[in-house]
Amino acid sequence: MNLAVIGTGYVGLVSGTCFAEMGNHVICVDNDIQKLEKLKKGIVPFYEPGLEIIFSRNIKKKRLHFTDDLKLAVLESEIIMICLPTPQGEDGYADLNYVYKAAEEIAQIMKLEKIHEFKIIVNKSTVPVGTSSAVTKIIEKYGLQNFEVASNPEFLREGFAVEDFMKPDRIVIGANESSVFEKLRALYEPFVRQGNPIYEMNPESAEVTKYAANSYLAMRITYMNELANFCENVGANVDLVRKGMGADARIGKRFLFPGIGYGGSCFPKDVKAFIKTSDDFNSPIQILKIVDKVNKEQKLILVKKILSHFNNNIKNKKFAVWGLAFKPNTDDMREAPSITIINELVRLGAVISAYDPAAMKNAEFYLNNILEYSQEQYDSLKNAEALLVLTEWNEFRNPEFDKIKAELKSPVIFDGRNIFDPGKMEQMGFVYYSIGRKTTVI
Repeated sequence: MNLAVIGTGYVGLVSGTCFAEMGNHVICVDNDIQKLEKLKKGIVPFYEPGLEIIFSRNIKKKRLHFTDDLKLAVLESEIIMICLPTPQGEDGYADLNYVYKAAEEIAQIMKLEKIHEFKIIVNKSTVPVGTSSAVTKIIEKYGLQNFEVASNPEFLREGFAVEDFMKPDRIVIGANESSVFEKLRALYEPFVRQGNPIYEMNPESAEVTKYAANSYLAMRITYMNELANFCENVGANVDLVRKGMGADARIGKRFLFPGIGYGGSCFPKDVKAFIKTSDDFNSPIQILKIVDKVNKEQKLILVKKILSHFNNNIKNKKFAVWGLAFKPNTDDMREAPSITIINELVRLGAVISAYDPAAMKNAEFYLNNILEYSQEQYDSLKNAEALLVLTEWNEFRNPEFDKIKAELKSPVIFDGRNIFDPGKMEQMGFVYYSIGRKTTVI
């Protein structure tokens, strides 16, 4: 099939590349000329495991193209996918200006070029319920009828996006016409050969599905964070509780790991947008308001432990930080708990030396020059009062503990991701703080 993908951000580039990998002819459109030049040279602008290989392959195979010419993309494509950002507005609502502007431009091209071929315009951006209807009305203003707007939300995990796209748990298609379902089903069938389902529904249901899924996962994480704090206060071990819960088939094992709060480009924004949408429709989802509040508080839980340990005085004290990205296997710093934690520690007078395998360049944008960056993880430890683990990268899971102890002023670790075993830490002589488990002392 001939596809146009509008937007070469995270969703757009992963989607376009994976569609091309299945033999489709894909034109990716963006208005950032410098970014387009890098893409044409085979440079992926963000870190995502596995993407670069298939990206380069499909450029060489001439199945993946990049342009700023939207008219060319619209003329040559039967399916046009909108993969544009919907950032959080000041009121918490999703900002749909990019999506609406793209709809206007597509309609203008179809009108001026007198396009008679039927076009399927697919919204893959994360948008509130009713957006497909709004986009339809925008295009209908131009007297056009040879189109249908469909909703096709993505469910990609950063760090596993290629795997998720190529072998999805499910595909959700929201449309009103059987011909559109048929076309999009044919597009996605190569991705679900193992039998995973394609769910067909109306656009409103598809739009709600995306927000409902992300908000539920955020709620699940938040529940585990509050449960972990409770366990710590009553002498229970959240790891044992988590295992006991996860063995229940009704609950399952995933998203039961406590920590320092969720972050990233999806959960924080989508929870807030869902809250705002539900309020606007006079059907508030109260539990999500609590989720958002608790998550903000959880991002500071490690700071409270640090202040308690150092008797509320950390002025001029140096701390080593391992991990800046909001999760491992990505360089994404959006809403990362590390930002909140580091800003608060610096505000209280601390000095920070940080290391991250992928996110340090992006961290400079969010944290400016308020900390030092180490090019090697053990260099960050020199003369530090304690180590803070803020992202669970694999390379942090089995470090040289003797080297950590030798470099730190005192053997103290604050583990915001529970990657170390408290018993082992106690045996090795560390003062060890984690989330929802016993603190070890020496």
